[in-house]
Amino acid sequence: MSKPTPISGFPEWLPPQRMIELHVLDRLRSTFELYGFAPLETRSVEPLDQLLRKGETSKEVYLLRRLQDDAGADVGADALGLHFDLTVPFARFVLENAGKLQFPFRRYQIQKVWRGERPQEGRYREFLQADIDIVDRDTLPFHYEVELPLVIGDALGGLPLGQPDGELPVVIQVNNRKLCEGFYRGLGIEDAEGALRVIDKLDKIGPDRVAAALSETVGASDAQARACLALAQIGAADASFVDQVRALGVDDPMLDEGLAELAAVVEAAGRYAPGLCRAELKIARGLDYYTGTVYETQLRGFERAGSICSGGRYDNLATAGADRFPGVGLSIGVSRMLGLLFGAGVLTVSRQVPTAVLVALPDEERRADCDQVAAALRARGIATEVAPGAQKYGKQIRFAERRGIPFVWFPGGDGEPDTVKDIRSGDQAEAFAATWAPPAVDLRPQVHGG
Repeated sequence: MSKPTPISGFPEWLPPQRMIELHVLDRLRSTFELYGFAPLETRSVEPLDQLLRKGETSKEVYLLRRLQDDAGADVGADALGLHFDLTVPFARFVLENAGKLQFPFRRYQIQKVWRGERPQEGRYREFLQADIDIVDRDTLPFHYEVELPLVIGDALGGLPLGQPDGELPVVIQVNNRKLCEGFYRGLGIEDAEGALRVIDKLDKIGPDRVAAALSETVGASDAQARACLALAQIGAADASFVDQVRALGVDDPMLDEGLAELAAVVEAAGRYAPGLCRAELKIARGLDYYTGTVYETQLRGFERAGSICSGGRYDNLATAGADRFPGVGLSIGVSRMLGLLFGAGVLTVSRQVPTAVLVALPDEERRADCDQVAAALRARGIATEVAPGAQKYGKQIRFAERRGIPFVWFPGGDGEPDTVKDIRSGDQAEAFAATWAPPAVDLRPQVHGG
């Protein structure tokens, strides 16, 4: 067999990186549950027509086809595709199970998704996302739009992402679709959603091309395009953005509602998590289904990489006939975030394996005795393995050192007690498998940032 060729866009972490990933997932899971979110996992495939409801290009969807199927057959109405996010499957799940759920329904979902885009730093074709959403029946109170960024700030703020002490590792940029749509309507632009999709490209193509695109796609005049760009340039860490918008001289009831809601989000974040949220009126989130607050999250020090967590308020995604379940959600690109941090060497783990203790093997005849010691330590939650072979103790110690295992256990003989050695300090002392325990910091691998 020839040497395998890696497939781009499908990350495979080494064991130390995987331990870091699991540490991050444990932090996210525990934080989400502290806020009352229930776990959920949905199927990996959805009908193709449902996947395309979000307005994503069909080129990004991976189709599911059996090997025996006619590869040249047209894609039918019953075609299945791998989900490229967790929001569409969640909306479908809510509609199918509405009679079994208690509303408002709070769920978190940590799962793989697939997207056929060009792989690059922090962007993959297969990646892990961690989502939280709150949905309600018929109406969803606005205060949930205030709550969600605080949950994300708590979840990510507790991770060692390399930030100085006391500084949050992320900044959540927030805007409100009502604010933008009301402003565009107040200007006389009828296709407000089209203008939003153009403004969403501002950081990618620049103001001159955005102005030209506004003229071409929504028929904006030069004055209207300049006003749209002036709005997009407004940003503030407090509610001072309201006066800046008012100074542009545009009036509309929807604009007033959006300004009030965005100010409430920013002010609440300022009270509970100073520095977490910042109003940025260029944030548009180009997907059509957003109807209120929208969020994009930047990792401090990695702003060039764009958002690692995004989402917003949606009122019509989970709708069928008279049934309507508005919601608000945020999605963390876990693989995206970790890929950036791994690439920069920001995150490290204290050892390469979970093992805290290596039981040295004096000779093969005593392997059963060593297995008993290991079993007694494992029974008390201490990760332990027995040395692979009865080599000289110096070689067994070096085996532990290479893997970062902090303690080596030496079975006693001829009436002598067992001893355990901290191979970092050289300290060695008598020990009993039924009572000895390592310091808490050594019990499990520790993740460090910096």
